Amino acid sequence: MRKLFYAAFAYMVAGVLSGLFYREFTKANGFPEGQATQLALVHTHLLVLGFAVLLIVLLLEKAFALSQSRLFGWFFWTYNAGLVVTAATLTWHGCLTVLGQQSSAMISGIAGLGHILLSAGMVLLFLALRPRMLAAARAQAQASA
Repeated sequence: MRKLFYAAFAYMVAGVLSGLFYREFTKANGFPEGQATQLALVHTHLLVLGFAVLLIVLLLEKAFALSQSRLFGWFFWTYNAGLVVTAATLTWHGCLTVLGQQSSAMISGIAGLGHILLSAGMVLLFLALRPRMLAAARAQAQASA
């Protein structure tokens, strides 16, 4: 439970700082305001996929003892690896755009791998959640009987 709390907190801090970085980096490099760049997406990805999702998982942990599933550790590390890879490649691509440099297909490929890891992490979350949820429902039914 503590691991989820600290990870969510770290993503909240990183998300806020990435928004600040986006604003200041584009301003310092004279990048036109409102013009699209991948750098703007880092802030949202970190806040929603990191901070918000892990807070929801923290609530699921409280309700269903999710970490007792042997798949929980796999979810946690796969999901976090995917989010870090995704955010890093979005930052890399966005910085290149702001600096007026050409991006490569390699960056998009690595970002795609990050998104695949995120998706795999979500599947692992549901695989870990289902038996814990069913066990909680059985325990509640037995307590009612």
